[in-house]
Amino acid sequence: MRKSRRGRAVGRRCAVACTTGGNRPVTRLIVRNLGCDTAYDEVFRAMRTFTDIREESTPDELWLTEHAPVFTQGQAGRDEYLLAPGDIPVVQSDRGGQVTYHGPGQIVGYLMFDLRRLGLNVRTLVRNIEASLVALLADYGITAAGRADAPGVYVGRDKIAALGLRVRRGYSYHGLSLNVDMDLAPYARIVACGLMGTGVTSMATLTGGCSVAEVTPRLVATLATQYGFDEIDHVVGPHQGSVAASGTPSGG
Repeated sequence: MRKSRRGRAVGRRCAVACTTGGNRPVTRLIVRNLGCDTAYDEVFRAMRTFTDIREESTPDELWLTEHAPVFTQGQAGRDEYLLAPGDIPVVQSDRGGQVTYHGPGQIVGYLMFDLRRLGLNVRTLVRNIEASLVALLADYGITAAGRADAPGVYVGRDKIAALGLRVRRGYSYHGLSLNVDMDLAPYARIVACGLMGTGVTSMATLTGGCSVAEVTPRLVATLATQYGFDEIDHVVGPHQGSVAASGTPSGG
């Protein structure tokens, strides 16, 4: 049994429970902590499998992790933006966008959402993610904003959070990455997101110090409020159906 956001013990239930006082269906979110140093390609396969096997009654999930160092190429990725990857692996992904970097000290959040159930399209999904990140950063005294010409969140000309999504069968996967307290040096090996002349920054750089452990629950709360989830269940470990169906190995 797990605890819901309302503090009740919960068992296995469908995504939409009864109704609120205003007759709006109660929506449930499973927040899945995948841990640190995860292999991007394994999580990528699990995301695709989860999206393929989920049903209308499947609760939405938010997967959280810190990946082992990796460059990922989006569908629009261009080889010339990989300047000198060196010993950091490059993995082709099916998300939107160009090349980006993931590594320790960066929160990666994968939004496995039923867009029809939430009444969203891709544009509103993206704008809501950006609004959530801007609000979170404001709580830390960081003034940030989105850009009409390039998804993500920026502090001046420096990018602090990247977005990359895909929608299949009406379900989203992939999501966001937020630079919290990480080594930014690997970004010098790429043209991040294909944006020439755009730098990168982190929350720790701008605030003098903060941690993934501190920021993560605040990010979850902000996203849950933005998307109107009423109940949150916290789970540790991968979605077993996705792991089994995708053939993802259990060891590194």
